[in-house]
Amino acid sequence: MGSNSIETGEIRKFSGVDYAVFIVLLVIFSVVGLYHAINDRRRKKENPNEFLLGGRSMSVFPVAMSLTVTFMSALTILGTPVEMYVYNTMFMYLMLALVLAMCSAGIIFIPFFYKLGVTSTFQVVYMSFVLYAPCLALSAVTGLNLWGCVVGVCVVVTFYTTLGGMKAVIWTDTLQFLIMIAGLLAVFIKGCMETGGFSAAWDVAEREGRVKFDDFSFDPATRHSFWSVVVGGGILWTVGFGVNQAQVQRCLSTSSVRKAQLAILVNTPGLVSIVLLTCLIGIVVFSFYLNCDPIKLGIIEKRDQLLPLFVMDVLGDLKGIPGLFVSCTISGSLRQLSDPAGVIPQVHGAVPMGWSPNLCYNTVQRVMG
Repeated sequence: MGSNSIETGEIRKFSGVDYAVFIVLLVIFSVVGLYHAINDRRRKKENPNEFLLGGRSMSVFPVAMSLTVTFMSALTILGTPVEMYVYNTMFMYLMLALVLAMCSAGIIFIPFFYKLGVTSTFQVVYMSFVLYAPCLALSAVTGLNLWGCVVGVCVVVTFYTTLGGMKAVIWTDTLQFLIMIAGLLAVFIKGCMETGGFSAAWDVAEREGRVKFDDFSFDPATRHSFWSVVVGGGILWTVGFGVNQAQVQRCLSTSSVRKAQLAILVNTPGLVSIVLLTCLIGIVVFSFYLNCDPIKLGIIEKRDQLLPLFVMDVLGDLKGIPGLFVSCTISGSLRQLSDPAGVIPQVHGAVPMGWSPNLCYNTVQRVMG
């Protein structure tokens, strides 16, 4: 008899090794922030520009990786496979929308904001949702304590962002990108092994009507058509990558418009890779649970818990790998929280009463002694 949830009716829980992997990675993120704080103090680079924009000295690669994970949050990792599981593959056209959005952002918006040197407002409500939702889903399946996860992540993000500023954020984003790719690949490869290979999983999905790329309907009631995903998604992501504070601030951390545009270009394959991987994982998950839906069986309560359950089913016997997946998922949330401008609210021409970059920066320095 197998040991996965649909055969035993029980969900595997985290092992000590998984907890250790998760905690070690959070410590590493904190060390990055501490390193940049000490390094900048030693080089006498204590000024708001250094904190907010990394002194406009960041190289293309880390900025590109940071851009890649900026909106590839835990919601993407948990939600996209469910989209494949419940509906069909029309959502995969999002990859084309992302390419169009990158072109628009790089050609139109980034040069404009680079000349102005300003950022947009920070999205606090969205930030809170992005953190709470994945922690809730993961806690229900892995046994990870909900509020322990929320508080722990907030403390770590606040620590390295406040101490290290944009440099710490960009370099931790780069590390988080590598963790996300590693985690997703581990889930995809092991999932394929459990379902007899990806081609077999694809055949199952195709037979059950989940593979679909020919919906060109103009009906707005259609869940996903070519036009809604490519055109609508393109406009949505152009807004996100063109005028959102998180993206603009990262682009402004480079030394020239050309480098900012190059960073956007380099980050595009990373974005496409993450979306593609999550979609393919969704196909594998559908094949794995084809005749035994965990929700109908009462093993889980919500669709958000589907991917964490799948991870524990196929990777639960490999100590430490589920911990890597949770780190991968939480990394998406860390990115959403770790913006210096989130600590320092500012709008061009009007800074909220009682706030200023210098005031906040000086406060940070006093805390550091």
